[in-house]
Amino acid sequence: MYSLLPSGSLPTGEGGGRGLVFSMKILILGAGKMGSFFIDTLSFEHEVGVFEKNPQRLRYTYNCQRFTELEEIREFAPELVINAATVKYTIPAFQEVLPYLPESCILSDISSVKTNLKEYYESTGRRYVSTHPMFGPTFANLNQLSEENAIIISEGDYMGMCFFRDLYSKLGLNIYEYTFDEHDRTVAYSLSIPFVSTFVFAAVMKPQDAPGTTFKRHMRIAKGVLSEDDYLLQEILFNPYTHDQVSEIRDELKELLDIIDHKDADRMKNYLTKIRQHIK
Repeated sequence: MYSLLPSGSLPTGEGGGRGLVFSMKILILGAGKMGSFFIDTLSFEHEVGVFEKNPQRLRYTYNCQRFTELEEIREFAPELVINAATVKYTIPAFQEVLPYLPESCILSDISSVKTNLKEYYESTGRRYVSTHPMFGPTFANLNQLSEENAIIISEGDYMGMCFFRDLYSKLGLNIYEYTFDEHDRTVAYSLSIPFVSTFVFAAVMKPQDAPGTTFKRHMRIAKGVLSEDDYLLQEILFNPYTHDQVSEIRDELKELLDIIDHKDADRMKNYLTKIRQHIK
């Protein structure tokens, strides 16, 4: 029998610790890129099951139980659910499996968009924890995550937060704790700006026979961003805090265009000095 109880001391301080040692029954919803990453990460220390409706996606999962029927979830009786479904289906996936979960099971998601999640969690009356690993298989080196970040929502269940703090610490991630609202503000800044910049690059791009190094790097970034799920891109840009960030891009482009039109070398020098300060 498994229990969400630590056998050692609880993690303390920013970034957590490494004293949380216990084994759990963990159900992962979805065997996509991030779902598979969590299966690989957790399956050697925990009893892991994965629920995936598309059997094709289960071909490359290993060291875990594979479920395609809801009744199998009831028999598995997980203590923690990690919802790795795409953003569009995060809440629907919870709604589908909820009747088959033990009352004591902690709900969790790793969604990069938290819109309506707090309200949904509270409506269930269940324990929950929400986190956001701020990396993805598209760009990150999953074997070296020391330069990557993760957010843990501070409004969640205490023991659930301890579990993810311990997990992310072991992965070498830099951990930050925000409320749901603070998370959405952070995402609006850290994701909407590079996403919109990439969209603009792709919108005006023309094929080149001999592209330079900088062009090729931007092209790789653009292909990576645009390979993301359309709904994810949409929800990040529809974040209520995104508008102000995009407006700043528009204002900066307007200023830069005016400098270019007037071929004003002094203003150009001052502008470059200003923006170099931003990336120190």
